[in-house]
Amino acid sequence: MKTLIPKLVGALINCIGFFNASYASKLALKLFSKPRSGQLTSSANLFLESANKKTLFYNDTPIQTYHWKGDKETLLLAHGWESNTSRWRHKIETLHKEGYSIYALDGPAHGASGSDTFNAILYSEFINVVSQEFKPTVFIGHSVGGMALVIFLEKQIYKNAQKMVLLGAPSGFKGIMQRYKNMMGYSPTICEGIDAEIELKFGHHPNYFSTADFAKKIETEGLLFHDKNDAIIPYSDALEIDAEYKNATLITTEGLGHSLKGDFVSGEIIKFLSH
Repeated sequence: MKTLIPKLVGALINCIGFFNASYASKLALKLFSKPRSGQLTSSANLFLESANKKTLFYNDTPIQTYHWKGDKETLLLAHGWESNTSRWRHKIETLHKEGYSIYALDGPAHGASGSDTFNAILYSEFINVVSQEFKPTVFIGHSVGGMALVIFLEKQIYKNAQKMVLLGAPSGFKGIMQRYKNMMGYSPTICEGIDAEIELKFGHHPNYFSTADFAKKIETEGLLFHDKNDAIIPYSDALEIDAEYKNATLITTEGLGHSLKGDFVSGEIIKFLSH
């Protein structure tokens, strides 16, 4: 049923495309950009009450931030698609015990932050606002949150970054978009229309937004994690990033999936931060 519903929706958009390809392509992109989950639950809110909260703004869009004060370096955590800051609970508790000062943010259209839609470019702007305010030296990003970090740091306007950790990050927008198109079963006309809409909105073809290519410009020391059996972002994406990110080390896991939660990953992050 889970695989059938996207195909049915995709077939409907394909039908609309016969009459109005431009409208159907806009609809397909809007559907892609609208998270279906990632809002805060009662248990998430209970954990997040342990943080000091502050709301910042990108233009007029609110950015919810959380802070767990510590005496060591300042870290910034960026979650992935259809998630929120509460997904970091285990790592926040572990890193906070080690004395790190931890900031985290809810991404666009996630958690308690604003926006009706989500994309990595907007997320990178959120990260810039938060970074200018709190001056983190270490960045940790999961999935598309990692991609947003790379887009942010690639611009080289922020000079305080010393280390970055990417967990299950995609190698580029091209692969993400292609998997979405395949899942929905879009026609060639709709696929081309989506690409055209992205280029119109962001000034570049989807292929331009490449985590791997952007990583070439980043000198910040990096640590990459990726599970061999990641069912969301293929392991080959990690190899592409690793090949281009010259100042990074790749740690391959098995059995942790896309979430990459657990003591092993947290322990390796602490080792990386302490050397």
